Amino acid sequence: MKKIVIVLIAILSMANVFAQVKVVTTTTVISDFVREIGKEKVKVDYICRGDQDPHFVEILPTYMLKIRNVDLFIKVGLGLEGWAQQLIDGSRNSKLHVVDLSENISKREVPTTKTDGSQGDVHPFGNPHYWLDPENAKIMVKEISEALIARDPANAAYYEKNTHEYLHRLDAKMKEWQAAMASKRGKKIITFHASWIYFCERYGIVAAGYVEPKPGIAPSPSHNADVINIVKNNGIKLILMENFYSDAAPNQIARLTGAKVYKTATAVGGSPQAPSYIAMMDSIIKAFDGI
Repeated sequence: MKKIVIVLIAILSMANVFAQVKVVTTTTVISDFVREIGKEKVKVDYICRGDQDPHFVEILPTYMLKIRNVDLFIKVGLGLEGWAQQLIDGSRNSKLHVVDLSENISKREVPTTKTDGSQGDVHPFGNPHYWLDPENAKIMVKEISEALIARDPANAAYYEKNTHEYLHRLDAKMKEWQAAMASKRGKKIITFHASWIYFCERYGIVAAGYVEPKPGIAPSPSHNADVINIVKNNGIKLILMENFYSDAAPNQIARLTGAKVYKTATAVGGSPQAPSYIAMMDSIIKAFDGI
């Protein structure tokens, strides 16, 4: 009997060693942070691929199954994932803890009046693309670390160590990005979607216009003409866009103005140049070379 008890204790101990916190994230940027902090102590999956528009994700039963037996569901928030609540409800996971990473973000473009469909895809709680500012990425990392520690306090020191190491790496890269962008302050650009406010504020860039006439509304010929005038009148050299949008209108504007179109991933895995958050930001910073 004593031997059986010892064996059972050993099995339980081993199970604890290899136990993983199960996490599903809405985006690949979040899953990248989870992997950096949790490493082998987490099992993480995501809903929206890096080459997909996170505003519009088709709700599939398989996504609900992904969430059914996990511990944490982590989202960007601010209405970016309008599809998320339906997945949560459909998962029927009564033990699921939902983490909204936007709670401690200093929000931009929060509407001061009532919003409706005539204004396009305007988010009533503020612009949700805050991860494009690395300072906000640091807030996200800390929130994720706290969530993992709350779920798995036995490994708190491990998560804290990984968090410290990752933030140290991120701080070093942020110094590089600031140095690379120092000469670009005050430069005007055109962006496709109104998703670059946090990035622009961080690096002193001015978004002088948008390819979309309103967020989520397809470009029209008349609006293209307006953007062409903005580009010509301001000597703008760069049209910056996410790589999941059509580049037909940006290319037309570029042909008539001489500006360059730079398509970039804004999520991890969205292109071969973006296998991680840091690599993704490197690729975005490169868009400004030569302007």
